[in-house]
Amino acid sequence: MTNGGGIAGSDAELIVVGGGLVGLTLAIACAEGGLRTIVVEAEPADALRSKGYDGRSAAIAHGSQQVLRAIGAWDRLAHNAQPIIDIRVTDGGWHVRGESRGYVHYSHLDLLDRRPAPTLPDAEPDIIIACEPAEAAPPFGYIVENRLTRVALLDRAKECANLTHLAPHVVTALDIARDAARVTLNDGRVLASQLVVAADGKQSALRRMAGIASRQFGYDQTAIVCTVMHRKPHNGVAHEHFLPAGPFAMLPMTDEILPDGSVRHRSSIVWSEDPRLVPMLLKLDDEAFGKEIERRFGMSLGEVRPLGPRFSYPLTMTLADRYVRDRFALTGDAAHGIHPIAGQGFNLGIRDVAALAEVLVEAARAGLDIGSVEVLERYARWRRFDNLMLSTFMDGLTRLFSNDIAPLRFARDLGFAIFNRTMPLKRLAMRHAMGIFGKLPRLVQGRPL
Repeated sequence: MTNGGGIAGSDAELIVVGGGLVGLTLAIACAEGGLRTIVVEAEPADALRSKGYDGRSAAIAHGSQQVLRAIGAWDRLAHNAQPIIDIRVTDGGWHVRGESRGYVHYSHLDLLDRRPAPTLPDAEPDIIIACEPAEAAPPFGYIVENRLTRVALLDRAKECANLTHLAPHVVTALDIARDAARVTLNDGRVLASQLVVAADGKQSALRRMAGIASRQFGYDQTAIVCTVMHRKPHNGVAHEHFLPAGPFAMLPMTDEILPDGSVRHRSSIVWSEDPRLVPMLLKLDDEAFGKEIERRFGMSLGEVRPLGPRFSYPLTMTLADRYVRDRFALTGDAAHGIHPIAGQGFNLGIRDVAALAEVLVEAARAGLDIGSVEVLERYARWRRFDNLMLSTFMDGLTRLFSNDIAPLRFARDLGFAIFNRTMPLKRLAMRHAMGIFGKLPRLVQGRPL
């Protein structure tokens, strides 16, 4: 590969700081595209593979699944991935006032309609617009435990000849010069590259080191996350109830086959709650905790009980003022951390990865300096509008529904009823949630770089 912008004596062309799901996906995509890549991760590899590290599951949208397939990771996950066939969204709170009649129902079969999809103004990069589903309607996406996705990515990373994984190591200093970007590790080593990408989360230390400001907005909500078992099968339906304290999601997971041959039905919950109540809720025994879930979700799945550990974390929205500067870029939550409503945070990050990887690999093949701001601004232009639009929409949706004000409740229910009957608008929303609307990177189309 010709690289006219190369740095003599550099350790790599790309350094990715943060070896989570987004950082590893970016590193694999770029390494497979021919870039010498280093990932710096703060946690030991064994900890990242353990069940106790992260109890969350992610909604992997159809477009994100295509990215994972294109980089060779999806086949390692497919047997642990539960397809989302239907989505039911309700304005809940029946434990206070009776269930609302307002709801929205999405069926993957609605995507079979073949009327022309909306288009966007022509702009770079030159790729397709509004990808149509295949002949058979695909699932909206899949629910997969983060641990299993992380293990699949770590295993895939080991196969990449151009990829070096350094863990556990922390970046203690960042130096951005005209000729190179250099990071200092906690063991004193200094690594040089053409470009450093921060994929180290909402509280990104690298973002601060690079002098990029961010804005943070709180919700006065804390998320409780855990796996639950329930008596009735979920049938691939994902539920999102909007309650006064915040959204409550019940996300279908694969069934578990027990040693005696019986089947245990499982789901993952993302329960947004008043922070003052969370410590008490986490201390409840399994039966009492399950009753609290049933009180908020109802009994449509029968008796519900928690499985395994419970996790909690405060909910905020973080938006970086900019995504790039010379020899530095932000991706994933480091650029835009959003509320977990609708499970779009991970998918926004994966779309960042697909766009950034394509920009960098194409620039390198053309002999350009991948760390130049001219190259990086192409990535920023590609992703800024999608991220800002979805972040703002999700923020407004959360604030609109996290209350029990009667006039707003009436307006919400009316809006739900109208939206549920407007099929073209529903299809547009479904394509966007699936990550197949707009100008799509090659990886999102399932094509290699």
